[in-house]
Amino acid sequence: MKQIDILYVNPNGANIIYQELANDYSAIEPPIWAALLAQHTRSKGFTTAILDCEAERLNLVDSANKVLSFNPRLIVMISMGQQPSASSQNMSGLSRLARKLKDICPECKIAFMGAHPSTLCRETLMKEKCDFVIQGEGTKTLDALCLCPDLDDPNELDKVPSLWFRKGIFIRFTPFAEPIAQSDLPTELPGMAWDLLPMEKYRTANWHALSNNNEKQPFASLYTSLGCVYSCKFCMINANFGNNNVENAKGKPSFRYWDTDFIMTQFDEIAKRGIRNVKLADEMMILYPEHYSSIFRKIVERGYDFNIWCYSRLNTIDEGYLPLMRQAGVSWVALGIEAADANVRKNVIKGNFKDVKIVEVVRKIQDAGINVIGNFIFGLPEDNLETMQATLDLATELNCEFSNFYSAICYPGSTLYLEGLQDKIEMPDSYEAYSQHSYECFPMHTNFISNKEVLAFRDKAFMLYFTNEKYLKMVEAKFGIKAREEIEKMTKTKLKRKLLGD
Repeated sequence: MKQIDILYVNPNGANIIYQELANDYSAIEPPIWAALLAQHTRSKGFTTAILDCEAERLNLVDSANKVLSFNPRLIVMISMGQQPSASSQNMSGLSRLARKLKDICPECKIAFMGAHPSTLCRETLMKEKCDFVIQGEGTKTLDALCLCPDLDDPNELDKVPSLWFRKGIFIRFTPFAEPIAQSDLPTELPGMAWDLLPMEKYRTANWHALSNNNEKQPFASLYTSLGCVYSCKFCMINANFGNNNVENAKGKPSFRYWDTDFIMTQFDEIAKRGIRNVKLADEMMILYPEHYSSIFRKIVERGYDFNIWCYSRLNTIDEGYLPLMRQAGVSWVALGIEAADANVRKNVIKGNFKDVKIVEVVRKIQDAGINVIGNFIFGLPEDNLETMQATLDLATELNCEFSNFYSAICYPGSTLYLEGLQDKIEMPDSYEAYSQHSYECFPMHTNFISNKEVLAFRDKAFMLYFTNEKYLKMVEAKFGIKAREEIEKMTKTKLKRKLLGD
């Protein structure tokens, strides 16, 4: 087969990350960054392809053989996902596949990129069987690597921006490349390479499908913006753009968005493919009304019938736009509620975050016909058993159509991680330990209780919430008996935890 310039690879680590939930409940999402970068690569005149091992359900050996069958000059594995914990947990898939590839083909060239490698460039290069670490969002680095005449020549690699590589026994790195300017987004990241993805194999989360007659497929996800203006201590969403990197950091959050007309070309493509389930993966979709309202108006004008899920903070919801959002097909808003106790929240949430009336905000969204996913975190630094119980009590009172319960983990790229390094607290010792649902899951301890207590409380809270008859009756009334049965079936899958002695 003729050599291609870059093969973008999404390894398959689902069974390690999600345990038995990977079989039926965890989503299989399009690898957005792989699709964005592949479209960029070919827009610059280089040849490319995408191999999504997770969507194709390839095992390790088949994944490695399939990668090599493309005959790529450079293999780029991207450790990214559509939720803050995804990059570190997905590193387990990258690590295993890179080792297998090097066993079979030692001369193949492998680059790692994504939030976790960007944060821990030196550690990643020292620990893993990769030749390069690309720090940052990657477009300038990838262009330079495609033009590099010899990927083994350190003198040539010195000319490539945002690149980490070995020079003999030493590790070298080049200056950080500035993120793409907002005005350049349509030319530098000109949409997703939809045609290179196995779109028929993606499925949405089980709760998202509740508002689509429990039909999980087909499914698409995309960004309309990149980054976040806030700096919550527990989040690492801006790590891919140089914030909180351990070395060679840019040093501040980044937020940019594509213009409406350009974004509509992506929605047009999704509609043309007959896809209803759509996830807007922006960390802060509901932030600037001039951005999101113009997109939703265009969707309404085109008459599209989407089942959309998007994210928001409590204090960025503007009730005046809720009817428009619902008319455009927004069926779900994921709210970062985090904790019931105001002091617990304020300790980790930076920015202009005033006390908000949580129940009132949630009810206004629901009154507009939009379902709410409440996101809650147990084990933040100021948490104790009483404050965590207050958070569970709040979740029970809100009775959101769905709720996510997380344990606080020191994700690389977050301020909590940097503080943890400084304070020398015990960190996860494996990539899968960063996963909320893995056997190895290793939360941080708080100032008052152990991480074992945090994880045990989180797992108990999950079961109490989703087996609560009040919740199940609400789901049945709103979505039907089949939806209730799906929830009940989900709670039959018990996660095993090493920390809890399983």
